[in-house]
Amino acid sequence: MKLLVTATALCLVCASALANDPSEKDAVAMVERGAAFMKNKGKAEMIKRISAKDPDFCQGELYVGMRDVKTGIMLAHPYNASIVGKDLTDVPDANGKKYRREIIETAAAKGKGWVDYQYKNPKSGKIEPKTTYVLRVDDVVLEAGLYKK
Repeated sequence: MKLLVTATALCLVCASALANDPSEKDAVAMVERGAAFMKNKGKAEMIKRISAKDPDFCQGELYVGMRDVKTGIMLAHPYNASIVGKDLTDVPDANGKKYRREIIETAAAKGKGWVDYQYKNPKSGKIEPKTTYVLRVDDVVLEAGLYKK
């Protein structure tokens, strides 16, 4: 029992630290964890976990989203259910960059990579620079981004 309490406390401390200041390494690890989970449990279960804000895939401002690699339609998002099922591929960021298209193109052409853009930070309410790690897994793109400090 003591080991379980200690492990739980450690997980909470790590999750708290990650939620406050995630790194690019954290984003890559979270997306790769999502890819491994999806390969083991399937796309439908991954969508459920993302939507339920499973702490393995959602820790503060760092979270995994999923989109279809061919259509660009968002399949799962833990914080913004209103964009799920929509194709926002050509909706630009604050600087006019069609970053969602770049996410799809990066995943389709290279399998993985980073995409930079401007996005509203829910913590500050301001448009800020963001970078997102993308990884193609079969017919979807898993992505996790963080705001640049």
